[in-house]
Amino acid sequence: MDLHPSSDPNPNFNTPSDAIAPAAPPLSLLHVSFNQDHGCFAAGIEHGFRIYNCDPFREIFRRDFDRGGGIGVVEMLFRCNILALVGGGSDPQYPPNKVMIWDDHQSRCIGELSFRSEVRSVRLRRDRIVVVLEQKIFVYNFADLKLLHQIETIANPKGLCAVSQGAGSLVLVCPGLQKGQVRVEHYASKRTKFIMAHDSRIACFALSQDGQLLATASSKGTLVRIYNTVDGSLLQEVRRGADRAEIYSLAFSSNAQWLAVSSDKGTVHVFSLKINGGSPGIDRSQTASDPVTPPHSSLSFIKGVLPKYFSSEWSVAQFRLVEGIQYIVAFGHQKNTVVILGIDGSFYRCQFDPVNGGEMTQLEYHNFMKPEAAF
Repeated sequence: MDLHPSSDPNPNFNTPSDAIAPAAPPLSLLHVSFNQDHGCFAAGIEHGFRIYNCDPFREIFRRDFDRGGGIGVVEMLFRCNILALVGGGSDPQYPPNKVMIWDDHQSRCIGELSFRSEVRSVRLRRDRIVVVLEQKIFVYNFADLKLLHQIETIANPKGLCAVSQGAGSLVLVCPGLQKGQVRVEHYASKRTKFIMAHDSRIACFALSQDGQLLATASSKGTLVRIYNTVDGSLLQEVRRGADRAEIYSLAFSSNAQWLAVSSDKGTVHVFSLKINGGSPGIDRSQTASDPVTPPHSSLSFIKGVLPKYFSSEWSVAQFRLVEGIQYIVAFGHQKNTVVILGIDGSFYRCQFDPVNGGEMTQLEYHNFMKPEAAF
């Protein structure tokens, strides 16, 4: 999951760019994304990139480039010294149609991949590099940069793509060739599954770590659906709200018991997942504290008569932020915590009550774009 300001060439993104203009003009934030286990995050800026630790919050390192230096994509590989970089901003460090493999131990690029059009996003696994263009996705072997697979997609200006991070074989999710459709590639079984997830276009999706669960949201942004990636069945549907919203990010907790959602409405929601299955060896029914049952409408006895809205499942916990600013969300390494990153440089760590739900408690706030004196 990652963030790019709406000044990106993205015809589907309709938040006014002035609403999410970063507060400090000299340090314009071009990109923010978590690493694979959500323990770190990376920021691309107009003259380099920075890597931060989430808990405890601290800057791990930064690289400032002398000439130009805009970095529009920074993809980490867990906590190792290898990063994937793509140039961005008004004065890019690298051409926007190239993926540079950066070794921070050597402070230099050790490989590059070139394309005929701009790179929208990159996803890394220990064994694979996945490069997302506007209408194509390329899958490479990490060790020798050999091309293994090409996938055609519908127009994908946000570079939507998710890959499983478990020890097992790769599961990759991307937009299909039709509006509202997602494509799931199971590389171990060499099977492709198409899921018609929504009527309108796909705005966001996320995979559980083992690649067995998929959460999707459409451009309407009212409902989030959770699918089984193996057979494509719909397992659960939750409601963010009644009015339209641009969903910025979705994230499963590591045990797939919770799902977090951020949108342009400025509220981060946490939903309880009651899915049996998913990660083997995890019995989700036996939790230490029985999680709160999500609020259902008390009118459910006339469910057949009333619109679906009344029988919806609502979020268990919420955290309210500034409306109109782009935020991405992930679960923290401490129990029942959520980490939120804003394109304005804001970092929040919050805790939710799994039994009573309600408003989350803010544990920590920083602006990671302030000069280092602020730490």
